[in-house]
Amino acid sequence: FLGLKTLSIIKDTLENIKLSRGIEIDINTIPLDDPLTYELYSRGDTTGLFQFESEGMKKYLKALKPNRFEDLIAMNALYRPGPMDYIPSFINRKHGREHIEYDIPVMEVYLKDTYGITVYQEQVMLLSQLLAGFSKGMADSLRKAMGKKIASMMDQLKIKFIEGCTQNGYDQKIAEKIWRDWESFAHYAFNKSHSTCYAYISYQTAYLKAHYPAEFMAAVLSRNLSDIKKITFFMEECKRMGLTVLVPDINESFANFTVNANGQIRFGLAAIKGVGESAVSHIIEIRKKSGPFKDIYNVVERVNLTIVNKRCL
Repeated sequence: FLGLKTLSIIKDTLENIKLSRGIEIDINTIPLDDPLTYELYSRGDTTGLFQFESEGMKKYLKALKPNRFEDLIAMNALYRPGPMDYIPSFINRKHGREHIEYDIPVMEVYLKDTYGITVYQEQVMLLSQLLAGFSKGMADSLRKAMGKKIASMMDQLKIKFIEGCTQNGYDQKIAEKIWRDWESFAHYAFNKSHSTCYAYISYQTAYLKAHYPAEFMAAVLSRNLSDIKKITFFMEECKRMGLTVLVPDINESFANFTVNANGQIRFGLAAIKGVGESAVSHIIEIRKKSGPFKDIYNVVERVNLTIVNKRCL
């Protein structure tokens, strides 16, 4: 199991929206064709978004201008350490600046969605069955050999692939060229199932940032409470977005960053250095029980000073 902080950020954002706006969002039923969300990706406005935050990715997204979920899945798969030669071609083909061509016309059936470029291990598996008559077991062996970079297995499967292609009437030189492309692809081979899951989580964060920016950024800030550098970084992002982050207030702040009725983000008490969670919980409990604090003297009179000690004050 892979634990993702992003899932907690999504959960926190939904709670913030309910608290600030009285709206309940079912994140699993949001539309996958939302224009505002794709505009956000196309601007490279991806700080805080799962998987799409790097400066290099932002540059490519601005050039790609994605407008469909398939493009996000492909970019998530293509943008990895190692060769990235396919990304410019992917972008140019999407915008019609580069001709989409297939080594063998029948390959279009599995490569159309990625503009003629092999992006996923599943495409290789399907094409090996289509072109060379590989069984499903052999196709899976090819996936394994690519994913784990097993050279000896790749060499054995190459012979079977070339033989299968020629038996099916395809030119041997073209078959060898396809295999060379696949060998290059194997250096960063990615499966679509994994990429789809990650792109979907990213899309959910992008949707929330596009439609509920204050609530989303409050959740991002809250999940980085212990890292002052990240708090500073994300507060700068709030400023860039035109969001107001108000200073801590003993009568309005909660433990985490929250959004008030005016759409402003209120700094969380737990993000203040030297203020522990138990102290924050106690302050909020006293505030709820007997109303707002009048001044610093009123605070000292009402709180338990063993919990809210001198350092905390």
